Amino acid sequence: MVVPINLLQDVHSRMINLPIYFRERVCEECAWSIPTFYRKMRNILKPGGDKIMPNLSNAEKEKIIAVLDEVYTSFWEYCEKYRKKR
Repeated sequence: MVVPINLLQDVHSRMINLPIYFRERVCEECAWSIPTFYRKMRNILKPGGDKIMPNLSNAEKEKIIAVLDEVYTSFWEYCEKYRKKR
């Protein structure tokens, strides 16, 4: 017997895992630890209130965008089964 899939539950569970998968892939591609990922993401406040943004190399920026595209495309393709065929 085939149990029908609850679309909302399935899509929601996939979506809440996207940030974790994104973080894992960025860490893998950039050879970062999880603490480094969060350190690179965080802005630093100087005593005068000025923000210092951590420097990302051009290669890191390219990898991050490539991972973003990969994660988004993977999710989009996964959801294809729920779209109506035209």
